[in-house]
Amino acid sequence: MSRHSDSRNSSRLDRRLQALSDARELGEGVLPDNSLQEVFNVLERASSRRSLSGDHTVVGFFGATGSGKSSLFNAVSGAEIATAAARRPTTSEPLAGVWGAEGSEPLLDWLEVRNRHHAAAVDGFANEETGLILLDLPDFDSTKASNREVVQRMVGLVDVLVWVLDPQKYADAAVHNDFLTRLASHEAVTLVVLNQVDRLPQDDVQPVLESLRSILARDGLARVQVLAASALTGAGVDAVRAAIRSVAVKRKAQSQRLAADLTKASAELSGVSGAGEAAGVRPAAKTRLTDELAVAANVPVVVRAVRQSYRLESVKRTGWPVTRWLSRFRPDPLRRLNLRSAAPSELNRTSLPPAGAPERARADAAVREFADAASVGAPGPWRAAIRGAAREGRERLPDALDQAIAGTDLAANRNSWWWAVFNVVQWLALLTVVAGLGWLGGLAALGYFQMPVPEVPRVEGWPVPTLMIALGVGLGIFLAITGRFIAAAAANARAAKARKRLNAAVAAVVQELVVEPVEVEISRLAAFNAALRTAGAG
Repeated sequence: MSRHSDSRNSSRLDRRLQALSDARELGEGVLPDNSLQEVFNVLERASSRRSLSGDHTVVGFFGATGSGKSSLFNAVSGAEIATAAARRPTTSEPLAGVWGAEGSEPLLDWLEVRNRHHAAAVDGFANEETGLILLDLPDFDSTKASNREVVQRMVGLVDVLVWVLDPQKYADAAVHNDFLTRLASHEAVTLVVLNQVDRLPQDDVQPVLESLRSILARDGLARVQVLAASALTGAGVDAVRAAIRSVAVKRKAQSQRLAADLTKASAELSGVSGAGEAAGVRPAAKTRLTDELAVAANVPVVVRAVRQSYRLESVKRTGWPVTRWLSRFRPDPLRRLNLRSAAPSELNRTSLPPAGAPERARADAAVREFADAASVGAPGPWRAAIRGAAREGRERLPDALDQAIAGTDLAANRNSWWWAVFNVVQWLALLTVVAGLGWLGGLAALGYFQMPVPEVPRVEGWPVPTLMIALGVGLGIFLAITGRFIAAAAANARAAKARKRLNAAVAAVVQELVVEPVEVEISRLAAFNAALRTAGAG
């Protein structure tokens, strides 16, 4: 393999490792801790293995009691490295045969293998060209828990896995269900050896091998290499050694093993997470949520108060001066809500009634409906996370909405230009009435005291003082009625502006406390899926 190809593969592996690390971090708080811990362990093992000797390929021999694993290990090694048969019925701890000792010590320390044998060159294994470590491991079906733990640990650490089976127990569920099925993604670094074929009649060897291949196919290992051998007679041992040497010489086993681990970890994390993307936040759903929370926060009450307050103030400013003072006895609805007495920036709270059970239920239902719509399509754990994010700000919503309303400029203290015009004309009309009444009163007084009464000017036969009174009263009534119509229209316009500003304030609170947390979780799911796709792209 060229140096350029090695560099490219290494870079690809780096990207996959980083992607799996990103997926693990993104899944925190959403996916089960034990699943995330498994991913972390994979990443830790990968980091540790890559920091150690890249010139050595670690091959582990795994097998059940009586499979002849240690005997095959010796036969492949070309020396009695492992004590077998009657002298050591079961392997109690890992034993290493090392070809190319330089640089192997830190790797063996990491593997926690104390028993090490610097093996002599044998056909296919030459120290000068092959960095190779063969491990004879405890039996995976050992009655000792410590032995089984060693096997489980080594299954996750070695670069190449050699499974030694025997004709009597090659279909044993223990090896297939507990190990091989779980390593379906590791076919490139797995070798299966049917040992002790010397115990089978020659005509039965091929059928047994076919049966084994069929079982392996069901395990997901249809393309794994299967060899027949006999440690006792030496049959097939050269083929096993050649297969191991081929893997070691290519120097690809370490990266293939790590790539297989990444594929497996990604698949398992994907299985825990589930597949799918969230529908996301739709503008219509956000608008509906804002509208519902605006109602729950009493925005319609405030809008109605703005309308009523404006109309009341209009009467105070433009009504018939003789009767307008009566309007001062009517309370200002905005002042009652503490929304008129100060500038918006000086208000912390309104006097709106606190949200009762119906309002809270309405707000909760609106938030739940919004979260459900946004999480459509998301897998179960992420759907729960999205819903949880939407609910996180639920307790803060009432106060935040009240403060938003209190901080909204309702234009309650702004005068309208027409008030001054109507007020001046109303006072002129009143003065005209007063002048007319005074004129007529003066004439009446002169007559009462038997004094000469001057002729009163007339217009079309009507006395001017009488016309002045009629004109002033008529104008005052006209202005009062007209003012009410204008006030109603202006009040509606001001209420509409207030509603728009209040809805904008509510929308800002909704965005901060509900929408943004939901969008963060949806973005986290999208990033998680993207990272997982990269990590699992073997």
